[in-house]
Order: sequence, then structure tokens, then C-alpha cells
Amino acid sequence: MISLLIILVLPLALLLSLFIFPGPPLLRYLLRLWGSSLRRQSQARRSQLLARTHAAEEELARDKQTQQSRAQEDGWETVESHAARSARNGAAAETEWEGVVGFFHPFCNAGGGGERVLWAAIRATQHRWPKAVCVVYTGDQDVDKGEILQLVESLGSVYLAYEAFSLLVPDVFVDTMGYAFSLAFSKLLFPDVPTGAYVHYPTISTDMLGSLESGGQGVNAGSGKGLKGFVKREYWLFFARCYGWAGGNIDVVMTNSSWTQQHILDLWSRKRTHKSKSYPVTVVFPPVAVEELEREIEISPASEKKRERALLYIAQFRPEKNHALILRAFAEYLSTAGEKASKATKLVLIGSVRHSGDATRVYDLRLLARELKIEGSIEFITNASWPLVLDWLRRSWVGVNGMWNEHFGIGVVEYQAAGLISVVHNSGGPKQDIVVDFKGKSTGFHATTATEYAEAFGKALSLPADETLSMRRRARASAERFTEEAFEESWIAQMEHLMGVLAPSNSSGKKDD
Repeated sequence: MISLLIILVLPLALLLSLFIFPGPPLLRYLLRLWGSSLRRQSQARRSQLLARTHAAEEELARDKQTQQSRAQEDGWETVESHAARSARNGAAAETEWEGVVGFFHPFCNAGGGGERVLWAAIRATQHRWPKAVCVVYTGDQDVDKGEILQLVESLGSVYLAYEAFSLLVPDVFVDTMGYAFSLAFSKLLFPDVPTGAYVHYPTISTDMLGSLESGGQGVNAGSGKGLKGFVKREYWLFFARCYGWAGGNIDVVMTNSSWTQQHILDLWSRKRTHKSKSYPVTVVFPPVAVEELEREIEISPASEKKRERALLYIAQFRPEKNHALILRAFAEYLSTAGEKASKATKLVLIGSVRHSGDATRVYDLRLLARELKIEGSIEFITNASWPLVLDWLRRSWVGVNGMWNEHFGIGVVEYQAAGLISVVHNSGGPKQDIVVDFKGKSTGFHATTATEYAEAFGKALSLPADETLSMRRRARASAERFTEEAFEESWIAQMEHLMGVLAPSNSSGKKDD
């Protein structure tokens, strides 16, 4: 373990110092020579990859031509829309770009919202530039995620980036997982390679620093006391400075929400201005299965009769999801709702259990429910299948979110697309981007304390029938902003700006090494 720390941390600390201090010009020159060497070493693999890709494209084109010929013989005409429709200002010729777009996503098999963004981004990129080769740099097979996060956090991403560049140097380098240091490292080695970042959440934020104070929120609330707290605060401040300098080296920055955007601006703006990165940090909402939920779940007077007085909270059983707050709020609601309403209402908690820690957390929540005397009105469902989740989205009345400063809130979008009345934490993405007014009217409720949640539950469950149906329809219409099509349009717009950073000699995607 110690040897691994020495191998990773010491060399990477040297590189990190270059993000913070200008550094000797000779050292930067040597790093660029190193980058040129990596590019030459990977040239044979690059040529082989492009040749295989072109061969596959030619085979696919022949298959399509055969299928079209058969269709015409049968009296049918095949009409196919081409993604070049996304080209702006008559830039159809740009679809001929044949370079390599590298996506840095070390753990692409995790299956979460970040991976949904990755695959949607690749699909959109290939639609816009059909001849481009999209390569995913991933460490799933050889790297233990927990070990990296525990040992070196973002510094570990620099080491992974070096391994990636040893295999293949891309023409455009995009991080879709939040490792800003890997992009800054790329700039040190390859100044001519445009870099882009899709940030799901800042690695450090001003809210995290504020949470160390007494009365703070989140899993680190009040932990800034004493010597240990002082050391933690100083480390976080130092890391925030490093993180800001790393972000200043990125050409195009996208964030998943307004909350993330504001925190990235707070941390990165000064350095980005110093580096003349004039293109603004832009919000690109992640793709959510809105269309599928619209197909699967009806919102009508008839469907209202099939809904139950159920409060649905879909979230992993992790500490920051704050299930305990929702249990206490639900207990408070039941104590004031009256006997009839109390017997008819229940809370359903659906979430994944990843390991023994999560399993223990569920057990503790069951104990809390018993202590609050509400165990008969709560249902725990762990590791539910998607069809079962769909069934509860179809049946439930209210969708609940209890996390403080959730960066975006895909689950909340799913509530809205399914027509649930949302009661969400009065912070982060759910407050700023999702549960917002639509055409001047509410699409849900916000709360912070258990009492506020209890009051919001009461309001959501007691709306007149016509207003309940209208709010469900407004929520669904508001969720249209988060479709896969909307993501693709926004992603392509940002990628076109990134392609504009390419040097003219590299715009064809070919290197002269």
C-alpha cells in the first residue's frame, strides 16, 4: 500500500505543482516532448484503429445498399434522415471529420446517471460526425474504483490519463466523469488537443467548506472543530485552489445543472479568465427516460382512480439521501392528518443496496420506523427491477426527495415525467432546475425541515382533484426539457465549439508525426 502511494502521489504531486505555479519553461518544454513521444508511440495503434473502423463502415454501407435495393424491388422506398441535419450554418462538410474523440470515463460499467450521459454523448457525437472514432478510456478491467478514490482521488485520474495516452492520443479529449486534473494533464502534454468537461458535481465546493461549521448540513456537518477539523479545512482550501487551476485549463465546460454551474464558476472563473477561456460554462441537462415514462404511464381522469395515497422515495440507501429526515417528516404528517387519512397513506422507499454498509443503513431505518411507531405504514423495497419501479411510479401520488444540495436529481425528473406531485429538498438541482414553475404555475413543493416536509405532504395529498390532475400535467410538460433529444441538441452545440478549438492543421483529425 505504501509503495503504491509513493509510485502514484510523488510524481503526480510534481505535476500538480505545475497547475498551481507557472513552472520553469524548460520543464514545460520537456513535458511537451514527452507528449510528442507518447503520440509517436501510439501512432501505429491509431492507424490500425482507423483502418478497422473504415473497414467496418464500408461493410455497413454495403449492407445498407443491399437492404435498400431489396426494399426498392419490393416497391418500398427507404428514406433515412442523416445526423448532418445538426450541422449549423451550412457546415455539412464538417461531418467528414475523421479524427479520434477520446472520452475519459474510468468506470463506465457503473450503470448510473453518469454512464447514461456517456453513452448518450457518444451517440450524439457519432450522429454529428459519422466518420469520427469515439474511444472510451476506462479502467474497469484493471482498476479498483474504491482503492483509487481512497488513495489519491483526483490525482489518481492523472495516472489513469497517462495510461490512456500511452495507448492512444486523441484529437479531442473529453472527460465525462469529473476528473478535471486529467484534462489539465492533457494540456501539459498536448497543448493542441482541445479539452472538454461534463461536470456532474464539483469535486469540492463552497457549500462543502461551509458545511464544516456548526449548524452546517450534509455528511460533514460540523466536522470543522478541533485540530482534525482545522487540518481538514486547510486541506480542502488547498485542494479547492488546485481544482480551480485545473479547471482553468479546460476549453469547453458543461455542467449538469444550474447548481453545479454556479459552483464551478465560483471555483474556476478566475483561472479561466486568466487563461483566456472566454467560452461560458454552460448547463447541459443529462438525458432522462422521459419519453419512456410518457409512453408507459397515463395521466388522465381515469388513471387518477388507480393511484394510491403513496409517497414514493426512490434513492440509493446512502447517508446523503437523508431517508431518516423523510421518515420523521412522515411520522409528523401522520400525527396531524387524522385517523382516516393516516390509515390510507403509506411511504414507499425504493433503493439499491450496494454492500453491507447500505444493508445496515436499511436495518437502522427499519428500527427508526419502529421507534416512530410508523412501521405499519412504510414499505422498504431494495434492488427493485425497472418494471417494479415503473409500477410504483404509476401507482403513487407523491414523489419525494430528501437530499441536501442534490447536484441534479434524475429521480425527481422521473417523478415529474410520471405525473407525481413532487415534494423535494429546497436546495440544489431539484429546487433550481426541476421543480420550478411552468407557465407561471407550480409543479410541486419544496421543504427543508421535517415540519416543512410534513406540511408539504399534506398539501400534495389534499389538492382538489382538478388541480391535482393539472399539476401532474404541468410537471410532465416541464420534464420535456430533460429528454434524450434535448440533451443531444445541447451536446452537439457544445462539441461544435470544442471542434472549433482544433488547430487548422489538425481539423482533419490527421497528425503529421
